[in-house]
Amino acid sequence: MFPAFCHLCNGILPTPVAKVGPIRRYLSWGNEQRCRRLLEASTSRYRQEPVSAAVLVSLCSVDGVPAILYTLRSSTMTGMHKGDVSFPGGKRDNCDQDVIATALRETHEELNLQLGEDCIWGVMKPVPDRRGLTVAPVVANLGPLEYLTLKPNSQEVESVFTLSISHLLQEENQGYTNFCHKGQYSHTLPVFLHGPHRIWGLTAVITDLTLELLVPGKYHRWTRRLATH
Repeated sequence: MFPAFCHLCNGILPTPVAKVGPIRRYLSWGNEQRCRRLLEASTSRYRQEPVSAAVLVSLCSVDGVPAILYTLRSSTMTGMHKGDVSFPGGKRDNCDQDVIATALRETHEELNLQLGEDCIWGVMKPVPDRRGLTVAPVVANLGPLEYLTLKPNSQEVESVFTLSISHLLQEENQGYTNFCHKGQYSHTLPVFLHGPHRIWGLTAVITDLTLELLVPGKYHRWTRRLATH
């Protein structure tokens, strides 16, 4: 966890504006506009999709360093995802207007963050979870975390942490796991290592897709890399 990020959950005053470094190219205005254009078609197509759940892929910066925010689900929760690393999000409610509304509502319930749609870059193609239910990744930029105060819901969230995009891009922090079914190869999923917690499963898949969106040419999805070998 970045030292500055500890302030967010401990009620300590944020770093003065003058001491916050500039946001690097991954979250630059130009890269944001490029990503928004790339996501226009999928956002238009999947925003109203009747998916099972939505998550907020929470881009941010900590002391000027571009990062992604993750949550660790409470180990006291019921269900198969307790204790897993996740993005803020959850099941779609009948009152939700669309998947963006679901992601924003769930983020507010988990972290007490009231976010507007202006922070949303777009919606990526929904992906299936282990049960075959579809989850829509909604990409957003929270901005500098030093200016936000998070109040995690202890019933749902055990802890919150960030990983810099540069950390996620380092090959020594990337891996994959092959899965078998009835003794035969089934599928491969990416894994991100050497952070506070191992990122795997659906969260790793969405992280994989997000990095390819943010850093084209420098990062290639594991499924594509393995297919070329």
